[in-house]
Amino acid sequence: MTSRVPAIAVPAFALAWWGACYLIGRDPCRARSARAAAALAAYAIGLVAWTIAPASAPAQILFCVPALFWAGTAVALLPRTLPERRQIDVGWLVLSVVFLAVVIALPSAGRLVALAPLLGGLVLLWRFRDQVQPPVLPLALTVVAVLYAVALAVVLLPVDVGGPDLVLAAMGVDLLMLGFLVAVADALEVGERLRPHLIRAVLAAVAVTVPIGAAAVLTIVAVPDRRDVLLLQFGVVATAMTGLALAGRVRRILDTVAFRSDERLHQDRAALLLLADALPRHRQRHRLITTDRDDFLRFTRQALDNYDNLGRLMRSPLTDLPAVDRRLGALAAEQPLARALELRAVLAESVDRLRPAGKFDTSDEWRHYSALYFCVILGLDPYERRPRTEGLERDARLAVDWMRRNVSRPTLRRWQSEAAAIVSRRLWDELMGADPRWLTRARTPTRST
Repeated sequence: MTSRVPAIAVPAFALAWWGACYLIGRDPCRARSARAAAALAAYAIGLVAWTIAPASAPAQILFCVPALFWAGTAVALLPRTLPERRQIDVGWLVLSVVFLAVVIALPSAGRLVALAPLLGGLVLLWRFRDQVQPPVLPLALTVVAVLYAVALAVVLLPVDVGGPDLVLAAMGVDLLMLGFLVAVADALEVGERLRPHLIRAVLAAVAVTVPIGAAAVLTIVAVPDRRDVLLLQFGVVATAMTGLALAGRVRRILDTVAFRSDERLHQDRAALLLLADALPRHRQRHRLITTDRDDFLRFTRQALDNYDNLGRLMRSPLTDLPAVDRRLGALAAEQPLARALELRAVLAESVDRLRPAGKFDTSDEWRHYSALYFCVILGLDPYERRPRTEGLERDARLAVDWMRRNVSRPTLRRWQSEAAAIVSRRLWDELMGADPRWLTRARTPTRST
C-alpha cells in the first residue's frame, strides 16, 4: 500500500463520517436528513473496503449504495402536501431493495444500474420544482448528482485515469454537497439559521481531522499490510468524529448517568444544553414579520407538532410573536427557554379558543378542538395498544375512546391540519395587527444569552 492511499482515504472517510453524524445530530427525525446521512456513511465504509482491497466487489457495491439513498433523499424533498407522497416513499423503498440485489448480482459495469432510481428521484423533484424550497435546489442537486454519477462511472468502468484516489475523494465532496443542500432545505423549512451552526461544526471537524487523521495515516503507512491495524485506525477516526458531531447527545447521556442521584442538577444541565444548541439556530428577531403566510402556517404546524419538545420550540421563529412578548416580563424577555415556555402557553391558549361552548361532545363542531387539545396539548395517542387513561379527566377518557373507535388516523391528521390552520390564521392576524414598535424594542443582554 502506498502512502497516497491512506493520505486521501483517511481524511475523506473522516469528513464523510462526520457529515453523516452531523445530519443525524441536527435532526434525526427527518427522513431526508437520515437518508443523506446513510449515503455518506455508505461511502465512508466503502472507502475502508477500498483501502483494504482496491477495486473489490464489496467496495464497488458500497459506492453504489449512496445513489439509492440519494434517490430517497430527492423523494423526501418533495412537498408534504403531495397526495401520492406516501406511495412514492414506499415505491422508493421497494425499488431500492430490488436494485441493491441487482447491483450485488451484476459485474462492475452493470452496477451503474444503481443510478436509475437516482434519475427517477430527480425527475420527480423537477416535476414539482415550483413547490420545492429553495427554488434552486433541484438544479443544484442535479448538478452534484451528475458529478457523482461521472465519478462512479470512472470507478466502475475500465477507464485509465492514473489511479482512482482523487476520483473517490471527488465523490466524497459530491456527497458532502448533498448533505449541505439537505441541511439548507431543512433549515428553510423549519425557519432556522444554518450558517452559524454549520460554520462552528465545520471548524471543529477540520480541527479534529487534522491531528487524528495525520496520526492514523502515519500509523497505517508505518505498519503496512496489517488489516487489523488499518481497521483500528479507521475506528479511532470514526469514534472521534461521532463524538464531535453528536457532542450534545453524548453529554446528555453522560449527564443522565453521572447525575442520576441529583435530579435538579440533571434538569438544569439539560436546559443549558438545549439552550446551547438552540442559540446558533434561531433566526434574527426582525425576520418573523417578513415571513409569508404559507411559511407562517408551516411554522405553526411544526410548533404544535413539537409542543412537548422545548429544544425545538426554542428554535422556532414563533418565539418572537408579540403575544409571547406580552406574556414575558422585562427580565425574562431575552431568555430563549422562557420564550419557548411562553410560546407553549400561547399555543395552548389558541387551542383552547377552539373549544365550543357547553359540555364536551363528540359532534362535528368539536372535531378541531378535540384533535389538537387531547392529542397535541395533552399528548394522548388514541391508537396506542394500551392508551393511558390513568389520572385523566372524564372528557379526556371519552375523547380517547371515541377517536379510537370512530376516527381513523388519516381523518384525525386532517382534523389536526385544519385546526392548525385556524390557529395559524389567528396568530397571523395578531402579528399583522401588532404595534410595529415591538420589533425595535431594545434587547438587554442577559447571562442566558
